Amino acid sequence: MTTGTLLRHARHRAGLTQSAVAQRAGTSQPVISAYERDRRDPSVDTLRRLLRATGSDLELTAVRSTADLGVRLTESEHARRLVDVLLLADALPSRRRGELRFPRLASR
Repeated sequence: MTTGTLLRHARHRAGLTQSAVAQRAGTSQPVISAYERDRRDPSVDTLRRLLRATGSDLELTAVRSTADLGVRLTESEHARRLVDVLLLADALPSRRRGELRFPRLASR
């Protein structure tokens, strides 16, 4: 979820307009619009202030990522991921080789 989507959902949940949030947060409606459309990226402090204006709080948590830490996966985890990839590949549409959708044009 983007910060814009987060802000928009919080505003809608509170039943507020962009102008009302802007007034409560001490900024302008065009700035709120730019944040909600992800045309501007607010700092964490700014996002916290905007969410407080909607009656929400921002909570951040850190989660360990196995991809970047070089953590060795178990065989069952590798197998589960392989099954996921194969199911995804099977779900993708395929095109038969040899069949052309358009006739080839002869060049001179």
